[in-house]
Amino acid sequence: MNNADELPHDVILSIQRVLDIKQTEEIDRLDGLSEKFNAVEILNDFFPDEASLAHLDDVSARLAETHEELQKEVDVLQAELKHNQDPERMSTIQEMISDLLGQMSRIREKATESEAVVRNITKDIQVLDLAKKNLIASMIMMKRLQMLVNALTQLEDLMKEKKYSEVAQSLAAVKQISDTSFKTYTSVPRINKVWKRIHEIQGQLRTQLDADFDAFYLQDSSKPVKPALIAEACLVVDVLGPAVRTHVIERFVALEFKEYRRIFRTSDEAGQLDNISRRFAWFRRLLQTHELEQGRVFPAEWRVSWHLLAKFAEITRDNLTSLLTQAGSNLTVKALLDNLAMTTEFEQAMAKKWATPFKDILKATDNPQSEPGKPISAAFEPHMGIFVDAQDKVLADMLAPHRKGKIQTPSKAPRVSTEGAAAAEEDGTAEPMTVLPSSTDLFYFYGQSLEQCAKLSTGQPLFDLCTLHKKWLRIYAEEVLTAGIKSRPPVVSRKSTETRVDLDLLKQICLLINTADYCHTTALELEEKVKEKINPEFKEKVTFQNECDLFVSAISTGINVILREFESGCDPAFIALARTSWSTVNQVSGPSPYTGDLVKAAEQVIELIKPLIEQKKYLRNLFDKASSIILVKFTNSLVRSRPLKEIGAEQLLIDLQTIKAYLVKMPGGEGSASTSYTRSLNKTTTRLEALLKVIVTPEDPPEGFILNYTLLIGDASFSNFQKILDLKGTPKTVQNNLLDSFLTITSTKTDLESTSFLSSLDMDPPAAGHAGGSLISPGASRVSLPLGGAADGIFSGLTGPGASGPTTGSDSGGGVGVAAGRAESHKREVFSDFRRFVSFGLRKDSAPPPG
Repeated sequence: MNNADELPHDVILSIQRVLDIKQTEEIDRLDGLSEKFNAVEILNDFFPDEASLAHLDDVSARLAETHEELQKEVDVLQAELKHNQDPERMSTIQEMISDLLGQMSRIREKATESEAVVRNITKDIQVLDLAKKNLIASMIMMKRLQMLVNALTQLEDLMKEKKYSEVAQSLAAVKQISDTSFKTYTSVPRINKVWKRIHEIQGQLRTQLDADFDAFYLQDSSKPVKPALIAEACLVVDVLGPAVRTHVIERFVALEFKEYRRIFRTSDEAGQLDNISRRFAWFRRLLQTHELEQGRVFPAEWRVSWHLLAKFAEITRDNLTSLLTQAGSNLTVKALLDNLAMTTEFEQAMAKKWATPFKDILKATDNPQSEPGKPISAAFEPHMGIFVDAQDKVLADMLAPHRKGKIQTPSKAPRVSTEGAAAAEEDGTAEPMTVLPSSTDLFYFYGQSLEQCAKLSTGQPLFDLCTLHKKWLRIYAEEVLTAGIKSRPPVVSRKSTETRVDLDLLKQICLLINTADYCHTTALELEEKVKEKINPEFKEKVTFQNECDLFVSAISTGINVILREFESGCDPAFIALARTSWSTVNQVSGPSPYTGDLVKAAEQVIELIKPLIEQKKYLRNLFDKASSIILVKFTNSLVRSRPLKEIGAEQLLIDLQTIKAYLVKMPGGEGSASTSYTRSLNKTTTRLEALLKVIVTPEDPPEGFILNYTLLIGDASFSNFQKILDLKGTPKTVQNNLLDSFLTITSTKTDLESTSFLSSLDMDPPAAGHAGGSLISPGASRVSLPLGGAADGIFSGLTGPGASGPTTGSDSGGGVGVAAGRAESHKREVFSDFRRFVSFGLRKDSAPPPG
């Protein structure tokens, strides 16, 4: 057992098989043959703790017993091994093996001798069988040779009489017999002579057929060739093979187009671009004559008409390529499109005639000397840039009046196109436009040019046109929509409430937002339309995503401008709030006058844009941001107007309820307000209510005031409590005592958080109006699309590093719950912030003595 680890692994496995040791997932750690043996682990198993040392004697006895059993097993194995390795026994086994090998050798020798005897006995019989086989084969070959000679003689006679129907049958028989029976015996002189004769007869037959076909094509009136003779000759051509059939068809096609080449030479007037229709008319006459006369003699499977079409396409394509190259810069768009339209119309007519795509017809008659499957219209593709350039110029002229912010004024116009504008104006049935007419005109033109180009080419020209469309979509997004949105200056100089909101600008922006959304949707449809029509190799390259992103950006910019106007309209009310001396208010009345002005200004903007913006998702986003603006500016104005005192804070609570009531109904109809909007509004107003309710609470007794703070705000933050005192306008002497009491009381409340929504409340907010031209007031999130939920609320940016999840509170009508403002994360440790405690001590020492 001590040397078990030194044994090779293969030896261990062999011993395990001999001893029939089955592998299990859990191997006994006391098994010396195991590779996983680890004395330390075993000792830890036996003695996991100090108490287990009491069983030391039992473990020792078990190990001794195991050792004794293993020793007995080793002794037995050694005895067995000694018995199996007995030298005398091994010698006996080797002798038996030697005898067995000797017997096998003798059996092999006897078998060889027996085979030789049998071969000698059957030798004569084998010779006779071979002779019989050769004799039969010779007789068969002689008979077939006789048949072949007779068939050749008969074939020669039939050729002289031009009985092609019988010639086809005889020739087929001759070829079958010669190929299957005599091809391997051409070294025999007699058979070789017959073989050569067969080829000579086929050559003579091809010459004779060429002469008959030529006579039929040319039709000498003195010696007319009957169509029936040529029809039978075609049967012979099929027997001669595909090469002969191709030769006959090409010769016929070449003769047919000899006149075409002469008439429509590119150097003559008939062969010019403006006479391309004459080419197609000539071929239609040729095809009609062929089908009524010569074409009837050819078998249908020869598809001679297809070969005529392929040859016409090849010659015409080459001629057009030369003519278009010669035209160069003199080639006009009209000439290009007219000729291309006639060409594609001809190709479609031919495809319809045989119910087969034009390219498939060309491929079926593949000519190695020509470009396979390339239609006539392919000659125009290298010059389609002229068409694309013309579209570029048309688009430039179309959009020139609208670029760089030159937007149409909101007048009467339909959404679809300008075609119906005049009629609608005359009937008086036109409705106020929801999108710019230039956008519908643009996509109407796109649709027309796309259809036109797809009829002419679905390859590189269509892809180039798609690229041009993308270019002008970018220009339209940037220089028409976005430039139109940014072309009006910010309304920072307006003074009176009546003129603070630019209603015409709002209408214009709503129109631009609708137009950008229409362009975004239609651009995606255009992308799918192009992918349907374009060749497969271009499909993956077609994408309008970047252009769609520009339209989304234009929508976002437009919403920001509306929010700027909205904020500008609300500013006077918040200025009035900030200038109010709340500390002098001695009684609570109804809502303050500024709330009515605020609601009126907000309604002026919201009610104007509601019916003008078509997509509700943009309205929902705008409501989210508008609500955030109002609540942010209310908070900032409230902070700037401090001290508030108890009565002032109570009045502000009433004002907040009025503002909240308007914000709740601001989205209007069912489905206009999202769940996130309502949730965010309730969350923000609940926090503001908690803030004002703390200020409303009397400072005496201090314990009640501080307890109410901890219940409503839910933190033990020294600086946050200081903010409440500053907002409340508490005198410095009273503040020191309250701060002392606050530290004393909160030091025993370990369940309070160290931060709350007050942690990020700015006690020195910016003045009313736009700071640095920002469209969104501090705390409000900027517009982002795609538009989804509302902003988190006014305090979304007012949660410091220690704050976590949202606070929960009651509805606006009730009080704030105990858990209001309390975060769900870690609990505060008493005086965890040592710097804050020290600063409090310094502040207390520096405070003036009570007087």
